[in-house]
Amino acid sequence: MGDEPNLSPAAFGRSFRAFLEAAVAGQEVEEPPFVVRLRGHLGADPRGLPILSEQFSAIEHPNVQAALDAWVSADGRSADLLGMSAEQKRYQGLGFSDLITPPGGGLMGDRAPRPGPVDYVNVPVAHGRVRACVQHGLYLLGDGEGPLAVLVRSTGEHHGPVPQIHIEVMSAEPETASAFLAEIRAGMLLHNVYRGQLLSLGNPHGPFGEGGAMVEFLAIPEIERDAVVLPEGVLERVERHTAGFAAHAGKLLAAGRHLKRGLLLHGPPGTGKTLTAMYLVGRMPGRTTLVLSGGSYGLVSPTCELARNLQPSMVILEDVDLVAEERGMGPMGENPLLYELLNEMDGLAEDADVIFALTTNRPDLLEPALAARPGRIDQATEIPLPDAGCRRRLIWLYAKGLDLRLEDAKTVIDRTEGVSASFIKELLRRATLFSAEAGEDLVVTDAHVSEALDEMLLAGGTLTVRLLGGGPPPSEASPEWYEEGPPGGGLG
Repeated sequence: MGDEPNLSPAAFGRSFRAFLEAAVAGQEVEEPPFVVRLRGHLGADPRGLPILSEQFSAIEHPNVQAALDAWVSADGRSADLLGMSAEQKRYQGLGFSDLITPPGGGLMGDRAPRPGPVDYVNVPVAHGRVRACVQHGLYLLGDGEGPLAVLVRSTGEHHGPVPQIHIEVMSAEPETASAFLAEIRAGMLLHNVYRGQLLSLGNPHGPFGEGGAMVEFLAIPEIERDAVVLPEGVLERVERHTAGFAAHAGKLLAAGRHLKRGLLLHGPPGTGKTLTAMYLVGRMPGRTTLVLSGGSYGLVSPTCELARNLQPSMVILEDVDLVAEERGMGPMGENPLLYELLNEMDGLAEDADVIFALTTNRPDLLEPALAARPGRIDQATEIPLPDAGCRRRLIWLYAKGLDLRLEDAKTVIDRTEGVSASFIKELLRRATLFSAEAGEDLVVTDAHVSEALDEMLLAGGTLTVRLLGGGPPPSEASPEWYEEGPPGGGLG
């Protein structure tokens, strides 16, 4: 040992490298597994073939899958679906280049991706239903004219703020790859899972796998016309501007009239603006409806894009006054998000059968923006606090399922002047509770309703009334009020 020469670190490194190179040079290097599979399917070395790729928003994932399934199921076509095993798959999103020219090998270890299980993710496709969609998979396809290899992969937040679905197509003929992608795009529209549904776009880190955009499917409400209690003529005007245009779309287009239209429903909270909008959803079956509210306000553009692609459609923007209040005004008093919505409406063709329905408690906040862009909202309809006739109808509407024995309905109607429909609904709920506490077999009488009114108007105070949609205090020139109920009480 003492007679061996001392090597410097640099000299030792050079010697060890020479040893490794000599060892690898004498070793037979195995081809990556996917190169072998692709060469056998395509009849050519895949490392020399062109790759054509296209990407879609993760919102389109179920539609991409529907189009792929439709392509495979057509007559004369065959498909073999392979998965892949690789440690970097979930973080890097393996593409064709990773499959055919993997890093590593030799004495340092074979890190080439290998065939493995196909990765799927469950994606909602209807209210209460999901579909298993390929998240990472390689299709080896044949249609009798030429073989294709199609790689489907998803990328999440590791590759940017907007999750994507990538399709890469490898073929010996570039025209074959182009034709395949064109057929997929057409199939995505033809088999679109969102068509005719009630949808809400939401959290961009939802259940579409790795940070995918979320589409929530809502149950289409079954609202009877009698359940929409509005003053005479109001609902008829709303129906004419929405369902009426839809029913006569062909005649209107033939006469050179445009179909796109905007409706603004305004009025105090709790009067039935959202209920009216939801009634319209059921009134026009087959129409795709997209709802924007709360955290989804920032998704105006993708929502409107879906509405354009899936017409006939309707976009409901709830409480649009909150856009002005929460998002803030621009330097010139403009609201960027509201103007984005108006710009989207401008971008529609005149013959687009798209309805925009906006609801608001504060039309005064919207008026400057709407007045600056006339014609985008072509009908504004007030949904007012219910008058005496409407309050009578609401009492009996919300009494369904109850044994309501109301002998003096006029007193209740008078005492509820200036309240909203939400207030009356809560009134009957509390009256039912008083009946239950009294152990009277849920027979709701005048006494129970009166007790509930006293609690809501007196004990609850003005704030309770306002929270339930009540208006300002009534005028002192209301002698009936003082005879039959508490003064003031926060009602109008």
